[in-house]
Amino acid sequence: MQTRTLGASGLQVSALGLGCMGLSFGYGPATERQAAIRLVRAAFERGVTFFDTAEAYAQGANEALLGEALAPVRDRVVIATKFGFRDGDASQGQDSRPERIRAVAEASLKRLRTDRIDLFYQHRVDAEVPMEEVAGTVGELIRQGKVKHFGLSEAGVESIRRAHAVQPVAALQSEYSLWWREPEREILPLLEELGIGFVPFSPLGKGFLTGAIDAGTSFDQSDFRNVVPRFSAENRRANQGLVDALGRIAAARQATPAQIALAWLLARKPWIVPIPGTTKLHRLEENLGAADITLTADDLGTIEAALSGIAVQGDRYPAHLQARVGR
Repeated sequence: MQTRTLGASGLQVSALGLGCMGLSFGYGPATERQAAIRLVRAAFERGVTFFDTAEAYAQGANEALLGEALAPVRDRVVIATKFGFRDGDASQGQDSRPERIRAVAEASLKRLRTDRIDLFYQHRVDAEVPMEEVAGTVGELIRQGKVKHFGLSEAGVESIRRAHAVQPVAALQSEYSLWWREPEREILPLLEELGIGFVPFSPLGKGFLTGAIDAGTSFDQSDFRNVVPRFSAENRRANQGLVDALGRIAAARQATPAQIALAWLLARKPWIVPIPGTTKLHRLEENLGAADITLTADDLGTIEAALSGIAVQGDRYPAHLQARVGR
């Protein structure tokens, strides 16, 4: 596995990370614990050194899982986690008060079985707490050695600038993929200007870009995608053309749609590190194969031409969740 450096921070990670949320939360029933641990360890054995979790993923259970799985190799991996929701519950709204940030850090350190958090993200911008206070609090944790790097998730241009002026931001984590390209407008130029790395979550469009989901797919009742407008049966049907076009491009390269979607992200900038998640070993291996695919300028032009005329249908979040992003 090749490595990449997240911006000017010096934080070196594998070119592809592993998003661990889905092992415990968000996409149906949690994976059986030992199976989840085996998957995380399989990722490490295949070269992944960058693992992403959060307090809000099953209220700490995902952190505890990751802590157990990575304990034998702790000094050889980079662990990212997040603070910012009241009582670690995303449904309760934001809470990035300094005392809450410090409490989350202490609890996360215990659950992760470690003495430092490599990358500590604010999960969503909190309109009630000045960004300068948030950045300053994380800066204190960095000086204490409990945190190594500061990150933001789904933050807007103004928040990124304000945070970075107080405590350098190592990475921004936000959604970015072939079916959500909004970050190209303002975010990517800003990150390049400031020397901030970019960690795209949902790089496979919450599974849609794999080609394994169509209008007839049914999701578990606890699956987050049930409330995502883009995943209504009507919009999945309308968006099938994007997947079909991606499939044709992948076939020409003797790759899978997922591999081309990930390779496209890797080709965008050298400081972009996608974090696809999965609960299945064969999908993990498929995803990691993308790191071995180098897309040429001609390939990228072909992808752009094939997809440019396809308008993706449906919002990526329901309105109440969309209000939390881009602040």
